[in-house]
Amino acid sequence: MDTTAPGPGTKAGRLPSGTDVAVRIRGLRKVYGGVAAVDGLDLDIARGETFALLGPNGAGKSTTVEILEGYRLRTDGEVQVLGVDPARGDLDWKARLGIVLQSATESGVHTVREQLAHFAGFYPDPRDVDEVIAAVGLEAKARTRVSRLSGGQRRRVDVALGIIGRPELLFLDEPTTGFDPEARREFWKLIRSMKAEGTTILLTTHYLDEAAQLGDRAGVILGGRLVDVGRVDELGGAEARVPIVRWREPDGTPREVRTERPAELVASVVAEHGGEPDALEVIRPSLEDIYLRLVHAAGADAHDDEEALA
Repeated sequence: MDTTAPGPGTKAGRLPSGTDVAVRIRGLRKVYGGVAAVDGLDLDIARGETFALLGPNGAGKSTTVEILEGYRLRTDGEVQVLGVDPARGDLDWKARLGIVLQSATESGVHTVREQLAHFAGFYPDPRDVDEVIAAVGLEAKARTRVSRLSGGQRRRVDVALGIIGRPELLFLDEPTTGFDPEARREFWKLIRSMKAEGTTILLTTHYLDEAAQLGDRAGVILGGRLVDVGRVDELGGAEARVPIVRWREPDGTPREVRTERPAELVASVVAEHGGEPDALEVIRPSLEDIYLRLVHAAGADAHDDEEALA
């Protein structure tokens, strides 16, 4: 079975029966002082899949990931990560995980190579230290103390520490914060190579292009609930991906029409105006456009619910 290309049934977050899953979540809830940060989450992540969890700050992403990592206890629900309840995960289980936290590593007196060599000793089958240093683009800084690195370079050390143990499941929380564009693309190559080796990856990021480049599927979480889950190229449904044709009338009035036949509409508009009107363009919605529509729609629904209860 192709676990990176699950079939029907993914919209609810659950994969078809028989799929080999690395992460299984049912009815997950986490409540703080009577407020649900995560509220009834259902989600499967297949082995070998790269799953992007998207959502604004405060949506419940970090809480969900911390529960999966075993750092935070849940209020209710069932969770299995690599076949183990994270609340009961032992050292052997933790050695199967790679974790890149959102915050940068603390400055230290060790060099980059010393730090990685030290962490490599915690794992039964670590990657080669020099190979990892090269993969994150720190060859020139291998003998530099971590305390003397820039913020972006320390972020690369975080990523290196997360992958040194050759994890079965890799958690990446905003991994490329502080990376320049070239470094981000080199990092994407590294992640693709890990995926090719069979590593399961859970990615949280505010860079929607990063999610589009790396993710097989994505889920949008708002108010502690998944509002949509699907393949990255299907998120939001077919309607959200209908192209938009925009132009400006001679009197300055802006026009916008969604159509599945943009070429035909453009030809009609040009013929009607006797030439190309001002600001004529065809826009195919990006993942960022679709994500923002989902966020806006969920916010509007929540506002309607509050008015109904008032």
